[in-house]
Amino acid sequence: MTNIKFLNLATPNWCPGCGDFGILLSLQQAIAELNIEQHNLLLVSGIGCSSKIPYWVKVYGFNSLHGRALPVAIGAKLANNKLNVVVAGGDGDGYGEGGNHFLHAMRRNIDITYLVHNNQIYALTTGQASPSTEEGDKNKVYPHGVIERPIQALAIAVANGATFVARGFAGNVPHLTDLIKQAIQHKGFALIDIAQPCVTFNHHNTYDFFRQRIYDLQKEGHDFKNKTKAFEKALEWGEKIPIGIIYKEERKTFEEKYPQIAKKPLSQHDISFVDIQKAMDKMC
Repeated sequence: MTNIKFLNLATPNWCPGCGDFGILLSLQQAIAELNIEQHNLLLVSGIGCSSKIPYWVKVYGFNSLHGRALPVAIGAKLANNKLNVVVAGGDGDGYGEGGNHFLHAMRRNIDITYLVHNNQIYALTTGQASPSTEEGDKNKVYPHGVIERPIQALAIAVANGATFVARGFAGNVPHLTDLIKQAIQHKGFALIDIAQPCVTFNHHNTYDFFRQRIYDLQKEGHDFKNKTKAFEKALEWGEKIPIGIIYKEERKTFEEKYPQIAKKPLSQHDISFVDIQKAMDKMC
């Protein structure tokens, strides 16, 4: 059972059986087990089924524009770098519309946690192909089968500077809860790409599909500090699909390199001496 202080009274309106329920429960349990105070956590989302999640976690929340969750989260983190910031979004939201923000947040190593609910489809708009839809899958955009290769988000993350790269599975709540806890505790950009079955529009990547293929990297003794091995695991998909930490390294965060906020959050600086009236007069 998750801590009731993180439960909102509103009932999620996802489709029965949606993988988002497992992600919601895992997130609630993770922040409860980490004993994070509600006012010390901000949950930011984009647009999509997954991005409704701030409504159902009783912490500070911000539902942003499609593909724009990361810049909102980064702004909040720079304003108060002592705040725990978690971002939630879908594969279309994050790897499609928000792909540019995804790249630069990683290389800067912003200290935020990014949970990508990857159902390999645009579900809220009723089943169009997303950047991670498998080649050959049929949907509204490609009635004869997708002709594009899916994005390799985890490999991109390893290559582009993310310091915590992992895959979770919405059907394994204990494992996903532990991953989210480790991602939040990590100092730097942490990505968890979560296999999240869409029971309504994706009838290929089902719970059974993943249960027959997934295996735990940590149980296999994977060395997540080895970038070459991490690339291999990031690209592994098919008969075997790895879950767990793929790559992890320690590196200074973007915020730690800013002398203005290294010792005290920007939100706590004294700005009583700042007079913006001259600037306002010029604009009016």
